[in-house]
Amino acid sequence: MRALEVVRPGALTTVQDQGRPGYAHLGVPRSGALDTAAYALANRLLGNPAQAAALETTLDGVALHALAPLTVAVTGAPCAVRVSGRPAAWGAPVRLPAGAELEVGRAESGLRSYVGVRGGLAVPPVLGSRSRDLLSGLGPDVLTAGMVLPVGPPGPDPVRGADELGVPGPPAELVLPLRPGPRADWFDPASLAALRHATYRVSPASNRIGLRTEAGPALARSRPGELPSEGMVLGAVQVPPDGLPVVFLADHPVTGGYPVVGVVPPGPALNAAAQARPGVPVRFVGAV
Repeated sequence: MRALEVVRPGALTTVQDQGRPGYAHLGVPRSGALDTAAYALANRLLGNPAQAAALETTLDGVALHALAPLTVAVTGAPCAVRVSGRPAAWGAPVRLPAGAELEVGRAESGLRSYVGVRGGLAVPPVLGSRSRDLLSGLGPDVLTAGMVLPVGPPGPDPVRGADELGVPGPPAELVLPLRPGPRADWFDPASLAALRHATYRVSPASNRIGLRTEAGPALARSRPGELPSEGMVLGAVQVPPDGLPVVFLADHPVTGGYPVVGVVPPGPALNAAAQARPGVPVRFVGAV
């Protein structure tokens, strides 16, 4: 049986792939891996299809027992990797004999590591995706001890070392490009000017739904009242009543009633946001 058994699930480990875009009109979030570059690298290292499902860990890694000979790769946040107690490579294919235990350690920097397996995790898909969505509850359960994760048939031979230096490290400062609108006109011009020069911090309340900020200047509104709920996109920077920006990540709601001052476009900046720990400084740059 090509499968992995969960020995230690870690603080929050989920199955993720490229997500389920295209269902916002049904109220279904996109979901998917937060650090898309690190997730893609794990699959390239293993010769997997781009959409193959992998594990996304949070801070303290995961431990897995191989029920058959398998090949895995760990990317994302740098961490110690061990196979049955022996050191193994990070950012490269690693072979697991049947019965071996893979220990993915605590992130040395950054926040989220990705554990790919040759053949991909073959848990049942929901709406075309194997991603766990923390907001809607769709997809496979968050990992718990004793859970068995089936693995698909292997594809081409792994590519040893391919692109292993292609993923930037976790940020010492998170710089997020901000495209204005659609509701920038709801905010006081002085607040918008201050936003261009302000430094916030990543809040401990951040999660896969959104990166919350703290310790920076609150944005003051230029008009009273509230918006009717309207559509939200990945990277939308919503401003709740406390005035502190929230950057929507993969599990964000598809609608919301707080005004969106701008949008961080998908790409390297949002990948960096996936690896930003609480306390990391945050700046928004661009014309708002």
